Amino acid sequence: MKAHVSSILLGVRDMDRAKRFYTEGLGWKIRNDYGVSVFFASDGASPVGFYGREGLADLVGTDAEGRGFSGLVLTYVVRSEARVGEVMEEARAAGATILKPAGALPWGGYGGTFADPDGYVWSLGYSATGTDQPYAE
Repeated sequence: MKAHVSSILLGVRDMDRAKRFYTEGLGWKIRNDYGVSVFFASDGASPVGFYGREGLADLVGTDAEGRGFSGLVLTYVVRSEARVGEVMEEARAAGATILKPAGALPWGGYGGTFADPDGYVWSLGYSATGTDQPYAE
């Protein structure tokens, strides 16, 4: 198996709320809306999509009522400290919960963390010293 993710599916409790958060709040563009699932335009990266939480849990054979920190963090690397702050503000205005405000990170970078309305954790980051960054923008 290669170190590659073909797509990322997030199980959401309210499809309409999730679509509003990412489209109206963060400016994502819907590529395909199948009703039961939605995929966003990915600009060449691994596509991100939503699936109803109950249906996704059933699809993969697990319980839909996971509790606490799942161990999954989605990262978004940008090219400046200012952009970290901008994205954090976009997320807050869209209804995200700010988990850690933007600031200096222990490893020398700069970043912040928020949770979307379904509790998925997004870590925003910037590093002035990194030379091989997986930039999202």
